[in-house]
Amino acid sequence: MNESTYDYVVVGGGSAGAVVAARLSEDPDVQVALLEAGPTDVGLDVVLQLDRWMELLESGYDWDYPIEPQENGNSFMRHARAKVLGGCSSHNSCIAFWPPREDLDEWEAKHGAAGWGAEHTLPLVTKLETNEDDGPLHGKDGPVRLMNVPPTDPCGVALLDACEQAGIPRATFNTGETVVNGANFFQINRRPDGTRSSSSVSYLHPILDRENLHVLTGTWAKKLVLDADNRCTGVEVTDNAFGRTKVINARREVIVSTGAIDTPKLLMLSGIGPAEHLREVGIDVVVDAPGVGANLQDHPEGVIQWAAKKPMPTSSTQWWEIGIFTPTEEGLDRPDLMMHYGSVPFDMHTLRQGYPTTENGFCLTPNVTHARSRGTVRLRSKDFRDKPMVDPRYFTDPHDMRVMIAGIRKAREIVAQPAMAEWAGEELYPGTDVQTDEQLADYIRRTHNTVYHPVGTVRMGAPEDPMSPLDPELRVKGVSGLRVADASIMPEHTTVNPNITVMMIGEKCAEMVKAARAAGPVEVAATA
Repeated sequence: MNESTYDYVVVGGGSAGAVVAARLSEDPDVQVALLEAGPTDVGLDVVLQLDRWMELLESGYDWDYPIEPQENGNSFMRHARAKVLGGCSSHNSCIAFWPPREDLDEWEAKHGAAGWGAEHTLPLVTKLETNEDDGPLHGKDGPVRLMNVPPTDPCGVALLDACEQAGIPRATFNTGETVVNGANFFQINRRPDGTRSSSSVSYLHPILDRENLHVLTGTWAKKLVLDADNRCTGVEVTDNAFGRTKVINARREVIVSTGAIDTPKLLMLSGIGPAEHLREVGIDVVVDAPGVGANLQDHPEGVIQWAAKKPMPTSSTQWWEIGIFTPTEEGLDRPDLMMHYGSVPFDMHTLRQGYPTTENGFCLTPNVTHARSRGTVRLRSKDFRDKPMVDPRYFTDPHDMRVMIAGIRKAREIVAQPAMAEWAGEELYPGTDVQTDEQLADYIRRTHNTVYHPVGTVRMGAPEDPMSPLDPELRVKGVSGLRVADASIMPEHTTVNPNITVMMIGEKCAEMVKAARAAGPVEVAATA
């Protein structure tokens, strides 16, 4: 069996993994391997040019995971997961939000993630960005470029005027103050030439010739290697069509960064997960970790579409350029409802249900910022090639449907304002005849999508919490030499699009790993 050895092995070259590998390789005395199952993004215009992002859905750069049949949601829905260097920062749009400090403080105070409050984490967002805006929090020399979407879409400008008429003022995002009720054009992580400022473009492209950084694309992790003392010593991988195995060894640590669906899958394939489930699929239990694959959270998304009376824009930074936040009840410190404005038709789930469509229209997509429904990721079998069983259990908590229905109604209220009179034609879906809560709920269940934001499936928490597979140092409990750094570690979802938060997680993980190296031998994280 072919083997190679490095000091650190980072599994997954996505939003966090690219960051971890880049930061760890800043030390010339360590050898870092970054493993990515997909290809490099270098020279791939369809990936690099942000305005082409919708071409990537269900493409060869997408793992394209189906979901399990939903009792209350759209069973036809799929989870796009990136199969390319840069992960979802190379695949989704590039909406760039600082995480609200209330979210981060809650991770620490409510969920036991010591050291993850805003005081400790927001400085890392400053570190990672070069922001077009001024302000005391904004970074000016970080690798990730953040720009303001220019207000060149006249329909979008009219929509913001309509928001103001509906009591939702224009707001400035990413100032350090959480926008509870406000709207504006996004900040996005994009370079002036239209290239997405993904984690790969920002962190890896400038250092691909760094001698101690080894980026191994086309390398699919099959299983983690654990010795008799439950120390993770490496990763079994395949880089060929025959599934022949190579071993990538790690002298010090393995960091898994394969995302909220594939990270629990890899852990379970390696014997770390719910014991009963592992036995069901024939995997020997190494660590009984019931929280692996549990706590799946997402931002479920509805859609309401209008035909446009005037020609819509024919060019855009990324076609989805405005965010609207507003609460559906009094007294919230964070909005429970967000909408994206799209200047293109969005009929991915409505056309098959018989609703009319158009090639000249605009839409609003209400989403639930803190959905209370919780789902699971489970193995379909012990074969690493099988797609996992992803069951988000959408709308199994009634809170989520209540917020979504309120979102459709709020979208209608906004577009009914005088400022949109010159733009808003026929409401194509759900249609003006759909008015009652029951009718709206039926429409939402049949046609909703996701904002492609799964998180939480290998959550961090207090060392004594049995449902948190990770301690606050991101170490897998019951194992040494193994950490996780990606969206799966979040105990609770962010109120906003999470990509910048995931890059911050990569920054913080790298700091922790560097500190551990300075402190001496790697220790086993206690099993809860």
